[in-house]
Amino acid sequence: MSTREARGIPAQQDDEETVARYLAQHPEFFENHLQLLARLRLPHARGSSTVSLVERQVEVLRERHAALEQKLADFVTVARANDAVAEKLHRFTRRLLRAQSRQSAIEQLEASLREDFDAFHSVLVLIGEPQGVVPQRFVRLIGADDANLKSFESLFASGKPRCGQARDSQRDFLFGADSPDIGSVALVPLGDHGSLGVLALGSTDRDRFHPGMSTDFLGRLADLISDVLARP
Repeated sequence: MSTREARGIPAQQDDEETVARYLAQHPEFFENHLQLLARLRLPHARGSSTVSLVERQVEVLRERHAALEQKLADFVTVARANDAVAEKLHRFTRRLLRAQSRQSAIEQLEASLREDFDAFHSVLVLIGEPQGVVPQRFVRLIGADDANLKSFESLFASGKPRCGQARDSQRDFLFGADSPDIGSVALVPLGDHGSLGVLALGSTDRDRFHPGMSTDFLGRLADLISDVLARP
């Protein structure tokens, strides 16, 4: 009995490791033994038949090539999606820059969310009484001591957008009669830790706004809106 067998390691495994180590150290082995290379047969990856080592290598290379092509296609898809978002954000920014007043900027904000981003359920909640802003369906003005703000304390504390499911109290406050139809929401605090208010985007699709999605774009959106609202 060998030492490895005494330690519970099968001799066959020892032999395989030795062969594998030798071949790794001598990659030219099969070049010097072409007849042996031609006789080697390996199980086919998709059946019970066997193929030559060369055929198996070709098959592995094809699979790797297909995997790389899929990765490239995924990268292209993501890049195109990012380009589309960047273009929408550009149009959104130009709309706000062209607005001559705070009220006009808010109207452009609502139009852009609806026309460019398909956000048909959106609400802008502003804290206090910003000069020149008229309450309407899209805009709601509330006092800093409004009890409804308590449910947004953790959102304001983080100062970052949040996506996913909203609490019933939040959904009812934000979307009113449309609340039962809202499947997912994106909550975007405005100003320093929500000092200006919150922008809420709702969707009937439960997966439209999910916790795993990136919020970088929403953060940029919040910066633009906050700067416009802070203008005199």
